[in-house]
Amino acid sequence: MNLHDLTARLEQADWLDPVARPLSRTVAKVVSTAPVKSLLSGTWLGHPLHPLLTDIPIGSWTSAFVLDLVGGKRSWPAADQLIGFGVLTAVPTAAAGFSDWSDCLGAERRVGLGHAGANLVAVGCYAMSYLARRRGFRSRGLALSFAGAGVATVGGFLGGHLSYSQGVNVNRNAWEEDIGEWADVLEESALVEGRPVVVQAGGTDILLVRSGGRITAIADRCSHAGGPLHEGTVDGQCVTCPWHQSTFRLGDGAVSRGPATAPQPAFEVRCDSGRILLRSSRR
Repeated sequence: MNLHDLTARLEQADWLDPVARPLSRTVAKVVSTAPVKSLLSGTWLGHPLHPLLTDIPIGSWTSAFVLDLVGGKRSWPAADQLIGFGVLTAVPTAAAGFSDWSDCLGAERRVGLGHAGANLVAVGCYAMSYLARRRGFRSRGLALSFAGAGVATVGGFLGGHLSYSQGVNVNRNAWEEDIGEWADVLEESALVEGRPVVVQAGGTDILLVRSGGRITAIADRCSHAGGPLHEGTVDGQCVTCPWHQSTFRLGDGAVSRGPATAPQPAFEVRCDSGRILLRSSRR
């Protein structure tokens, strides 16, 4: 049985749900405030934060692994410091990861729990390795760090599966094609002030909103997890997704609150002979 088979079994392991569900709800409550959620999601960065942070502890531990193998005795202090630095930086990395995981459901949540569990075991191995090294138990420290590397590899595989196979935190609008020519989508009189309407153009669902006499248009599918924005809340010049409360500006699709990190595709709008026409924004 290979790792793909094991991952498939993990996806179907509904016996994990009694643990995953309440833990996910608890994490969601802890990170529910807008500043915390946006910070941990990477909204301010325009890119998911967790995968960027993982490079720091992984890079530190990998460098220590190489020094332990070929560096000799003179490299021991550097290897030890790298182990400790990796443990410290794993804390904010895990915080960002748990925040992302709290938005997952079903198979994604189960694989994410396995990913988190493996990484927590790896961090524990490296923390014990650091303590053993500091106390002079070199052989024990090496064994623990090598064990940590093995477990972290499994955790990394599950993390890759979450991103590349299950599409967690992938921009859901990345493959939408631009609408280059003006597309006639709706009778102008059908659009009521403050009431969102979904239209289609070029195979894309588009959210139309009339606010203060101005008509705006952005993609209806939330970039974070594909939620239907037209079922969310329109408040002034913003719309909030009903699934995870990502908030976007209606005028240009920019993210004003996470967990979304990618903006919504925006569209230019004009009215002609009582009809609403739109095309992809060229700004």
